[in-house]
Amino acid sequence: MGWLSTFVRYSAIKFEHSLYLSWKKYDVGQINARVLRDACKNFPDKLTFMIWAKGEEMSPTIAGNCGTLLVRKLPLPTPMQVFVGDVVLLKDPESSDDYIIRRLAAIEGCEMVSNDEKDEPFVLEKDQCWVLSDNGSLKKKETRDSRLFGPVPMTDILGRVIYALQSAIDHGPVENSCLAMSQDSYVLAVELDVEKMAKKSKM
Repeated sequence: MGWLSTFVRYSAIKFEHSLYLSWKKYDVGQINARVLRDACKNFPDKLTFMIWAKGEEMSPTIAGNCGTLLVRKLPLPTPMQVFVGDVVLLKDPESSDDYIIRRLAAIEGCEMVSNDEKDEPFVLEKDQCWVLSDNGSLKKKETRDSRLFGPVPMTDILGRVIYALQSAIDHGPVENSCLAMSQDSYVLAVELDVEKMAKKSKM
């Protein structure tokens, strides 16, 4: 019964994912039965993908110099899909062909106040977010986060990192917001394949 309940919740999350993909094609006034039809076409094989990552910016959350990460796809990265406290994969603001992994620290409407009195407070505009490195021992330039390059568009977020593997014995879920971890638990229950992640880390 437990597995059936998990699979039903997982299927509902997949269908919601498909709806978000369909909604992206239409204006609000155009939403109709075509959206449901397109949602069925967009029903994904998987909600996750694996990437190889390196760097100390997210230590200790993602420990070590490198590892294989499981990322949940976010077709429409809005405050309804990704939350403050989540570890996200996003386009590198300084190199559009690359990506970085940082923690979502603030979203649109939040007032940003600097420790430096010379900096004026400001409010994040619509669809903007603020991302930070978890590694407090790094210098500002080494963190390569919003303290260096400023706010980034929410649309630059590609997914949420939900699982990290450094080795066959050193792996586990990534600490995200409570709401995200609750939702992602169903995705992990169905799609997590530690053996496959371990093989990718050896490639």
